[in-house]
Amino acid sequence: MRILVIEDDRTTGDYIQQGLRQEGHVAELCRNGRDGLITAQTSDFDVLVVDRLLPDLDGLSLVRTLRAAKNLTPAIFLTALGGVDDRIEGLNAGGDDYLVKPFAFGELSARINALARRPQMRDTESTLSAGDLQMDLIRRTVTRNDLDIDLLPREFALLECLLRRKGRVQTRTMLLEAVWDLNFDPQTNVVESHISRLRAKVDKPFPTELIKTVRGAGYRIDA
Repeated sequence: MRILVIEDDRTTGDYIQQGLRQEGHVAELCRNGRDGLITAQTSDFDVLVVDRLLPDLDGLSLVRTLRAAKNLTPAIFLTALGGVDDRIEGLNAGGDDYLVKPFAFGELSARINALARRPQMRDTESTLSAGDLQMDLIRRTVTRNDLDIDLLPREFALLECLLRRKGRVQTRTMLLEAVWDLNFDPQTNVVESHISRLRAKVDKPFPTELIKTVRGAGYRIDA
């Protein structure tokens, strides 16, 4: 995953960045709110880790600004402000989670992974697309190059999951949880077999392949 850490305390910021990199993530670090906002607006991230008490621009204002600009990248507040009112204020500002300092890195990592597994929902969103592929979430229909594609319910859910995170890798674990509601590995090829059937309907009849296999990581749908 690509994770942006916005933390002004040098020791804490370096600690988080190093821990995330050791887990195999790409972790960028900004030390003030202004730089954090610019970076979040101009680059694509899977999760934001945001301190509340930042110089130049506080964390609440930073997240509010992103949400007002329709940037729905999941954000977790990591802060020493741990009162109930503080938590409510953070969530109402657009935060998706709230973790109080001092913290255990293992818990932060688990919360980041949980946020990344959530499909990004938009209340006003009724269609998803990638290239000439169109999905109508209300009518529950899929077309490509204006041709109807008949999908089974699980295939539709799998394609929806890939489209909601278009351009980003979805691991096997993420897909098992999002599509099959499984929090464990059933030791079967259920994901692989459904991806194969989905490709037979969405990709093979057409000249351009949309669903990509990222070796050793998972699957991604490209525009």
